[in-house]
Amino acid sequence: MNSKSQQVNPLLILILALGVFAIITTEVGIIGVLPLITQKFNITAAQAGWLVSIFALVVAVSGPFLTLLVSGINRKTILLTAVLLFAISNVVYAYTTRFDMMLIFRIIPAIFHPVFFSVALVTGAKLVPPEKSSQAVAKVFTGITAGFAFGVPLTSYLAERFSLEVAFWFGAVVSLIAFIGIWIWLPSMPVQEKMSYGKQIGILRKPALWLNIATVIFIFAAMFSVYSYFAEYLGQVTQMGGSWISVMLLAFGVIMIAGNLVFGQLLHRNIPRTVLLFPVLYMAAYLLVFYAGSYFIPMIIMVFVWGAIHSGGLIVSQTWLTTESQEAPEFGNSLFVSFSNLGITLGTSIGGWFIAQLGIHQVIWSGIIFGLLALVSIVVKIKFFTSRSRSSIETV
Repeated sequence: MNSKSQQVNPLLILILALGVFAIITTEVGIIGVLPLITQKFNITAAQAGWLVSIFALVVAVSGPFLTLLVSGINRKTILLTAVLLFAISNVVYAYTTRFDMMLIFRIIPAIFHPVFFSVALVTGAKLVPPEKSSQAVAKVFTGITAGFAFGVPLTSYLAERFSLEVAFWFGAVVSLIAFIGIWIWLPSMPVQEKMSYGKQIGILRKPALWLNIATVIFIFAAMFSVYSYFAEYLGQVTQMGGSWISVMLLAFGVIMIAGNLVFGQLLHRNIPRTVLLFPVLYMAAYLLVFYAGSYFIPMIIMVFVWGAIHSGGLIVSQTWLTTESQEAPEFGNSLFVSFSNLGITLGTSIGGWFIAQLGIHQVIWSGIIFGLLALVSIVVKIKFFTSRSRSSIETV
């Protein structure tokens, strides 16, 4: 590590996490205010839902391509541009009187979502000694868990308590703070040697990478096939009221922050063992949630356990994929963002099918099935690519 990285302000990792927090708050915070948006624009709930689905679709499709296009641009410039666009978009949400304009400004930041995410993770890892890179990445990842824990409920609260304008200004201000922090503390990071598009895309020829991509898809499908219906499960199976569900959502998000840091430490010690452990722990938690679901107090306890394990899926998946994309780390991270979104879409769809066919209580089994698929893909990867995996992991 060079002397320049040794002198980096330690607050910079937190600023990068804050930028990720702003992105997540902008992406999913809107879910909690959709009823108010339908009223503001006099549209149907299905039409308002496009604000959510179009964002996820654009993220999934555009990520790797745009990351390739900007691969030769100064990293600081990319981060500043992306987070500024998120700030501007939130201001547009606050004041526009046209739904089509709001939709356009959902598409624009969605294009830059995977770019900021990919560059921020790689930047965080480069700012610290190599042996601390996984811990730095875990800290940047706390922006995601904090976004779910605080960004979403705060956006909803501000909209209900004050107005939609105030709620969206919250996202804009957070983005602007991240912009200022990056501008002041992040040193200029020009690309020393631009990697050719062919070399970056070339990592897609590695069978081991596709096994890791499959693992990412299955892990996120396992997570979101059930988590997407978290409120419905607690309401219908555990018979919790709305206030209790709100508390459980907050508790789930808060415990995710601690769980994320724990999994970061475990990955720092042993990547393959931690990756293998995750789906096993998750399936065990799902079984306990299934059998504890009808009991109020046991289910409260399980929400904390579930949240702690759930948080690991983010950092575990990202770390596992990057062990096979170190030749093009930013492109690899963009693949992670795209395929994790694909996993979310797949899991939510299959979870919905389980609910429609078998009832809300049985949705747990969709998560267990995807957990098993993730475990199989991990075992196959380790068994048939052991030596290659070890050599790449040792350099992380």
